[in-house]
Amino acid sequence: MALLERVSTLIRANLNDLIDKAEDPEKMLKQVILDMQNQLMQVKTQVAIAIADQHVLEKKQRENSDKEQEWMRKAELAVDKKQDDLARAALERAMSYKQMAESFVSLVGDQKTEVENLKSALHKLDQKLAEAESKCDVLIAEHRRARALGKASDAKMAIDDNTKLAAFERMKSKVGHAAAVSQAKAEMAADSVEDRFAALEKEEEIDRLLKDLKEKRAG
Repeated sequence: MALLERVSTLIRANLNDLIDKAEDPEKMLKQVILDMQNQLMQVKTQVAIAIADQHVLEKKQRENSDKEQEWMRKAELAVDKKQDDLARAALERAMSYKQMAESFVSLVGDQKTEVENLKSALHKLDQKLAEAESKCDVLIAEHRRARALGKASDAKMAIDDNTKLAAFERMKSKVGHAAAVSQAKAEMAADSVEDRFAALEKEEEIDRLLKDLKEKRAG
């Protein structure tokens, strides 16, 4: 995400090198500290949001697992009452909730990784901010005679970099779009066959579950 990229840039920043290249070291260093403080607040907010999202996903996972168990109990009841059609319908519901629960397991894992990345970035940025604040006066004093870089050179380099970046992003977008179109066409061509096989596999799984359930209840 863009936020972590900005944080990473601030964390990697070498304060001595920045002051060497600055026209106004004191102003630059204060701006860096301000940027770090602003980014720190944003990362704290993102950590809180990410943790909240993780809790929501975990809740959804539990809810779907509970629903799976509920419909399995209903299937057992239907088998006990010799109502196979009703049992099959309950098993189908149970399978659906099971698949949903499994999908949330993956989402929860990804969310936990994001939370840990944000927490790590927050810790590193907090350390970098403390370092910058403690060295501020010393660094400014040590680099009072820092050389000023030419504004024209800086502007030209910035323009060149931005132009290259924009060209790269346009090319990346075109390649991504072409790949997406190709994939979509392939998926459309395969959908009908895959859907039929999926239906067969689903029907077979329900038959197996019904058979197992009957055997379990009979036993």
